Amino acid sequence: MIEHQLSAGAGPGRPVVVHTAVRPKLSLAEHGPQHIFTSFTSNACLILQLTRREIAVRYRGSVLGVSWSFVTPMLMLTIYTFVFSVVFQTRWASPLNNRFEFALVLFAGLIVFTLFSECISRAPTLMAENPSYIKRIVFPLEALAWVLVVTSLFNAMVSFGILFVAYVIIIGVPPLTVLWLPLVLTPLVLMTLGLIWFLSSTGLFIRDIRQSVAIVLPVLMFASPLFYPVAALPERARFLVQLNPLAVAMEQVRDVALFGTAPNIAVLCLSIVLSLAVAWGGVVWFRVTKRGFADVV
Repeated sequence: MIEHQLSAGAGPGRPVVVHTAVRPKLSLAEHGPQHIFTSFTSNACLILQLTRREIAVRYRGSVLGVSWSFVTPMLMLTIYTFVFSVVFQTRWASPLNNRFEFALVLFAGLIVFTLFSECISRAPTLMAENPSYIKRIVFPLEALAWVLVVTSLFNAMVSFGILFVAYVIIIGVPPLTVLWLPLVLTPLVLMTLGLIWFLSSTGLFIRDIRQSVAIVLPVLMFASPLFYPVAALPERARFLVQLNPLAVAMEQVRDVALFGTAPNIAVLCLSIVLSLAVAWGGVVWFRVTKRGFADVV
């Protein structure tokens, strides 16, 4: 940085020393969209190590250990199947035509919501929980968001595995459209990443963010087609629900994983573009605000 200054006693024959103050400009190279992905590729080994530690710490001291990541979704699916398919005999308007379809459809939607809510609920305190990383100048703080997402993706993949096993037992071979699942989940992952970067940095300066998120998540759950199909809503309400990004993710995951329907390419492309914009805005906000993290930790 250069400063404005006139040398004392400047006059004829004496040069005037002028320093100009210039603020660094935010360049596209410094805050470009490539940082969404380079924050992972540049720290892939570190992210995987921290993810393994995160999973191990979560189940440390328990008798079953990591096996709980399999036992919990199995118990949940069993309970949903009994309650909704046997007790209430609830049906979902779908091509499955099976008495257990509601439990499968509900569980698929719950996997999507849990993936999102696990990350967002922890995001506001993510930086405050890791003050030692903030004080290490060389530590890539952006990677912590990836650790949170990859950990939740691990749990989601375990749940999807149990869902497909139940599908085979109850209905038969899953449809080939299940191969669309990674691409269908991409917009959800990108949007979640952007929100984690935004909430984790903002939550360090505004501690009320955590309480606000705790209120918003239950509202978002009932505003999503988790317990009901979008087709069951009035025409006006359908449009409002479709504005919810979780609703799009739930519907597309159910289509490709359960109903054998390929995703709407136009909707999928639009979801990816909007999610990329959210992720880019989140990483830029994080990179700009992280300069002040050490002052508030």
